[in-house]
Parts: sequence; structure tokens; C-alpha cells
Amino acid sequence: MKDRFGERFTFWGGGCDTRTVLPRGTPAEVREHVLKQTGIFNRCGGFVFQQVHNIMADVPPENIMAMFRAVAESGGRKI
Repeated sequence: MKDRFGERFTFWGGGCDTRTVLPRGTPAEVREHVLKQTGIFNRCGGFVFQQVHNIMADVPPENIMAMFRAVAESGGRKI
């Protein structure tokens, strides 16, 4: 959809998989995943970063920080 409609859509969410990647991945895997997602959705603008669902209690704090840092690295503000 991003390739076809580009700047005519705003995508809200899809920035990080909270079911598999965020709770079970390493901080490096979280970073790689978020950078990939933001790279896709940020093309031509129109993307509001939001993880797929709520962050659950079993997510390691270092993974949450890796997610926020990757967003900042992808062009968001510094954390």
C-alpha cells in the first residue's frame, strides 16, 4: 500500500511487533525490526510510530529502550 499510495495515506501503528519481537527478541533484534518497519512506513512521510498493541509486563525494559532508540535513530527525536 505504501508503494501504491505513498504520501496520500498516514499509517498509524505497525512500528514494532509486540507479540514476538519485543518480548522475545534481543535488543539488537528489536532495533533491526524497528528500523526495517520505520524504513518502510516513513517513505514519502505519513507514518505515526506506534507498536502493534500494548506493551505487556513480560517485555524486558532493555527491549523497550531499544525500540525507542531505534525510532530516534530512524529520524525521530533523541532519547
